[in-house]
Parts: sequence; C-alpha cells; structure tokens
Amino acid sequence: MAMEQVIEISRDLLYTALLLALPTLAASLVVGLLISILQTITSIQEQTLTFVPRLLAAGLVLIVAMPWTMQTAIHFTMRMLERAAEVGR
Repeated sequence: MAMEQVIEISRDLLYTALLLALPTLAASLVVGLLISILQTITSIQEQTLTFVPRLLAAGLVLIVAMPWTMQTAIHFTMRMLERAAEVGR
C-alpha cells in the first residue's frame, strides 16, 4: 500500500469521525452556552446545573441522529472494505 493511500484512508477516517461527532458536540455546545448565559443573568453559579441539560441534549441528539449516523458509518465501512478488496488483488 502506497503512502498516498494510507494518507487518504486516514483523512477519510478522521473526516468521518468528525462528521459523526459533530451533531452531539454542537448540541452540547449550544445548550452549554445557553445555560451559561442564563447563569450569568440570574447570578446562579451551580456547576451541576449545566451538566444535566447538556447530557439530556446530547442523548436526544444521539437518538434523533441515529439513522443518519448508522448510514454514514455503514458507507464508511463499505468504502474501507472495497479498498481492502482492491489491495488484496
């Protein structure tokens, strides 16, 4: 396997991992930002107040995005299996 192929596979792997993690991370970021703004406005500085809503939002996004996530992961797996078959020839 040539170095260019290894780099291309690595790039595809990292891009797919980022793509799969992005919805959950974005939801957690948005909820955390909203809770931080609410804490600043109300002067409530309770650390556990940010944890539960972010956890719930991340879980909800994981459930809602599951079909898309599975489809993306399956396409990635198929691409890698096709590349493995090409190398074996």
